[in-house]
Amino acid sequence: MTEVRPIAAAPASLWERDEELAAVEQVIDSLCAGRTSSGSVLLIRGEAGFGKTALLAQTRRIAEERGCTVWSARGGETLRSVPFNVVRQLLQPALLSLMPEEAREYLGDWYDIAGPALGIADPGDRQADPQGVCDGLVAAVRRLARRAWPLVLMIDDAHWADQETLRWLAAFAERLDDLSVLVVVARRPGDATTETGRLLETVASAAGHPVTSLSALTPDATAGLTRATLGEHADAPFCREVWAVTGGNPYETVELLAKVRDSEIEPSEGSADELRELNRSARGGGLVARLEELGIDATRFAWAAAILGTDISVDLVARLATLKPDKATVCAELLRNARILTDSGAEDGELEFVHPLIATAVYESIPDALRTAMHGIAAQLVTDSGLGAAAASRHLLQVHPDDDEELVEQLREAAREHLLVGAPDAARRCLERALLEPPTPEVHARVLYELGCATLLTSPAKTIGHLQTALAMPGLEGSARVDAVVRLSQALMHNNQLEEAVRTVEAEAARHGEGPARLRLQAVQYTWEALYPGEATSPARSERLAALAATCTGRDNSERALLILRGFDAMARGESAEEIAEVCDRALVNGRLAPGLGWTDTEWGLELPLMLASAYAFTDRLDRAEALRTYESAGWSGGHLALAHAYVGLGHRRRGRLREAETSLRESLRLAERVGRGLPLYWSATCNLVDTLLARGHVEEAWAIAEQYGFAPPYPSTIVLPDPRSVRGRLLLAVGRTKDGINELDAAEKAAAVRGHHNPVLVPWAADLARALAVEDPVRAAQLATDLRRHAERLGTDTAIGEAIRCAAALETGQRAVRLAAQAVAYLEASPCQYEHAAARVEYGIAARSVAELNRGLALARSCGADGLVTQAREVLETGRGLR
Repeated sequence: MTEVRPIAAAPASLWERDEELAAVEQVIDSLCAGRTSSGSVLLIRGEAGFGKTALLAQTRRIAEERGCTVWSARGGETLRSVPFNVVRQLLQPALLSLMPEEAREYLGDWYDIAGPALGIADPGDRQADPQGVCDGLVAAVRRLARRAWPLVLMIDDAHWADQETLRWLAAFAERLDDLSVLVVVARRPGDATTETGRLLETVASAAGHPVTSLSALTPDATAGLTRATLGEHADAPFCREVWAVTGGNPYETVELLAKVRDSEIEPSEGSADELRELNRSARGGGLVARLEELGIDATRFAWAAAILGTDISVDLVARLATLKPDKATVCAELLRNARILTDSGAEDGELEFVHPLIATAVYESIPDALRTAMHGIAAQLVTDSGLGAAAASRHLLQVHPDDDEELVEQLREAAREHLLVGAPDAARRCLERALLEPPTPEVHARVLYELGCATLLTSPAKTIGHLQTALAMPGLEGSARVDAVVRLSQALMHNNQLEEAVRTVEAEAARHGEGPARLRLQAVQYTWEALYPGEATSPARSERLAALAATCTGRDNSERALLILRGFDAMARGESAEEIAEVCDRALVNGRLAPGLGWTDTEWGLELPLMLASAYAFTDRLDRAEALRTYESAGWSGGHLALAHAYVGLGHRRRGRLREAETSLRESLRLAERVGRGLPLYWSATCNLVDTLLARGHVEEAWAIAEQYGFAPPYPSTIVLPDPRSVRGRLLLAVGRTKDGINELDAAEKAAAVRGHHNPVLVPWAADLARALAVEDPVRAAQLATDLRRHAERLGTDTAIGEAIRCAAALETGQRAVRLAAQAVAYLEASPCQYEHAAARVEYGIAARSVAELNRGLALARSCGADGLVTQAREVLETGRGLR
């Protein structure tokens, strides 16, 4: 049972908190046990006034007594719109202790990504990926935490933290297994269905300890606290009334008892009636009345402090409240004595409110019109100090709409600054507020367009509405209109409205004559058509694309895009690999992606570099595909990095580096799951991982992944590489569901025919189907092998031809099977695909009964990580029957 008395020397607000303090001591002792101890999260939940802040203050004292470094931060009710506000507070001690070159060294590749969000580096010239910034902050804090061990991170009032900080905190809390750091988070209970609530629940689920839920003081504890404050002579009826008036709220109890003491009220039953009036003066209207008693100047000072919310200096408050410096100093002292403001503890002498409840009451007491005007003045003060539009934006958001053109421009500039540091939600709020002003007719469409760009990564559906409205209004002409149409098509594509994306750019292209704008729109149209398996995949489309690409020399990005699209289309159709490489090479500048066509460039998107890399990868030009790996250093994450890891995994899979492929693909799937199931990137990660596990011989794992992640029909409407039907058919055959596997491969054949996809490496259904039908329908199996060889020779790569010959060998017996197996080895030895080479070696060794060939195949299989092939070769070698 919890003891009534607090621990020695604990403040009054920590009464009845012994169990909570014992838990704090335990986790801090665990942290200090050694650098190898796992990190943990301690979550403290309690209503306003229940002592969360006091418990955090005691946690700091305990931690510092044990030699811990403590970094702390606090959310603010009026500061939730300031992106990265809380995480910046948290890291200030570490950042201020580092010289710029030290900070760059510690943060490494993440400096340019996380630095702007932390305010220690200038942002780049393009929109930052919010997920990449979040990951950069996780990496930055992890590195700084190792430097400052043993480290305790404390966040008070987390329910008022900005969304960007909460996303970082949720991600950081999930990665504490190998990092010895304690994170202590205090919050009020709240709705778990909101974004803030959802993120805080994610933090709670990562906590290694039960959530500490603070309760109200019991009557006995209230009586003990009353007598400790006022003297043992306080009688029982008076103590009971203190509890009844405050409801056991520790903060209200402490404040009430302080007022009783200051008023020199006798703590007896006869004075109990005065308690309710005293308690009312500590909050709400009573607090406002008490504030007014201090005079108009002190009231204005308190109002200005509430408007600022943070960085409350006497000088800044004086300017906002239009008070002379000496008068402001007097007001600050009055408010300290009245227990409304207190010193923050910072070296620069800043102030803070004694409790958030007081700050809220003061802020809400400001007359509406005056509050709005004061926010406008505060915005001007921030702007005049050189901090920029983004820093002033939280005040600008509160200004009353008044057809102010300058305010619209300030909000647009603030939105641009927010996007550059990876805060699209903050940018969205600024632009939505700008629309309320409203903008002038000449600017209105551009604000809608900018709003659409801000929401593209986070809410494609909203982006569609904004951009469609903007395009229906005057004000977007020339290149700006083309940009808006392209962005709209991207949003439609991300919202799984591919056919509408195609029709949107097609209709806009028809409005333009020959020239760069039309060419760009045609390139975007062909991009979406390449991903949309409808009528757009007809031979006529490929012919039109080939004719258009034939006129392109690669002089600008529109022409380069068309060349990439032509190369991808030709690769999927199984045309000559030599010609495909020649077309793709023309799309590069000195062997590299041109500026504007990179993995993280927003103008064209990542689809084009992915298509280019795939065109190289599925035509045996793996060295050129790998040369395009430039995305991670740009700091993009989320969907971009999920696809990037899938591409890296595909590259390893094609090379035969199966262990590395599995690692990359599991990371791809982890990132894809974070973005959301059902998206094309999710299918790419799952399909490639299943394919890789099958190549490794890990059939049960492959089946488990397929079951866990829904790798089954219905398939996505976009193209997935390699073909998911072919991979699932192979999986079904591997687990012994032969009939189902044959049906799936038949479906793959039909789908490939509709799309005109005849690259046997990209859509590898034929070889597996031929093997599956070898006994049941040998005639069809032989025809499939013949057609496979024809398509492979048309493509002309060593991998395709070698795999086709492997298939033919599997259908033969005797010396013909041996000769074909030897031919397959010859082709695949020249191929960059070492897994297929290993498989061919093992099969040839078995067919020829050759110990030497089996040993060569075994060595190759081991180097690839193909455990199934290793087992197969060992078993044959161990039996030894018929080998020579």
